[in-house]
Amino acid sequence: MAASPDSTPTPHLGVVIVTYNAADVIADCLRALQAASGVVLHVVVVDNASRDRSNAVVRETLGPALLPAAQAGAPGIALIKAGVNGGFAAGINLGLERLARVPEIERFWLLNPDCIAQPDTARQLATYRANDAQIGMIAHRVVYADKPEMIQIDGGIIDKRTGITRNINQFADRDTPAPNAARIEFVTGASLIATRAFYEAAGPMAEDYFLYYEEVDWALRRGPLRIAYCPDAVVLHKAGSAIGSQRLGSVASPFSQYFKHRARAMFLRRHFSPGLIGGMFWSLAKAVQLMLQGHSAEARALLRGYFGMAPPAAVLNALSPEARERIGR
Repeated sequence: MAASPDSTPTPHLGVVIVTYNAADVIADCLRALQAASGVVLHVVVVDNASRDRSNAVVRETLGPALLPAAQAGAPGIALIKAGVNGGFAAGINLGLERLARVPEIERFWLLNPDCIAQPDTARQLATYRANDAQIGMIAHRVVYADKPEMIQIDGGIIDKRTGITRNINQFADRDTPAPNAARIEFVTGASLIATRAFYEAAGPMAEDYFLYYEEVDWALRRGPLRIAYCPDAVVLHKAGSAIGSQRLGSVASPFSQYFKHRARAMFLRRHFSPGLIGGMFWSLAKAVQLMLQGHSAEARALLRGYFGMAPPAAVLNALSPEARERIGR
């Protein structure tokens, strides 16, 4: 194991990045990780059968530094081709299974390919309260990449009456004081630290959501373990780059609307079934709002998702046969 000049062992951190058509963003993400200091990174990039040049970009960016798939979990960066698009959680679980075999790794970093970490962020996340055995997850500041002075999320809270999740400190100035960690109910899947203790207690992510709410569901399975907040770690997020999630000043795509609200209904049925009624009224009101704004396709996708109907044709056509099978269509 490598050691720093003061003989303190260099911390190890496992990283899972799930890619799907991420050719336009993955290079920046990987270069930022290569620039990380004070930490040994074990990075597994899991590609969910991308239809673009994602795999080629990974190879071109890393060159001879790219580890063979058979060495996934070793220090460095390896690429695993999942072969099918089984959804976000399926890719995450594949990467976590590889990393969990490495005993030096006590923390796992789930990172979106459209995220850019500052050089010291990985070390901060690997070492923050490293001796606190009661920590299950670690949240930190995520800011908008195209407006880095503005916070996207400091951790999330759940409205159990509707299933709607809300970002703590969203749109606040980057210099806003850190939130009280006791308020945080989940950590965004865009950049999330899970400890080995959490992973062993909660198990893998639920894969049937396909997209969205996996990390919210996961957080509720932490038992007595706490969510902590690392105040010195900052990640820049190019929100919505792959699946059309809402960006600053935009409306989420029909693809995003369908899967987000499909997952919200699933989450409510699983954890807060009384909220299904409130969730229904929220969905109807939001759909009306979208239609009045001229976003009829997005409104229809939202409703079809929440009420468990088949995806709109445009959404269905964007899915591979394997992905359709995963969602039962």
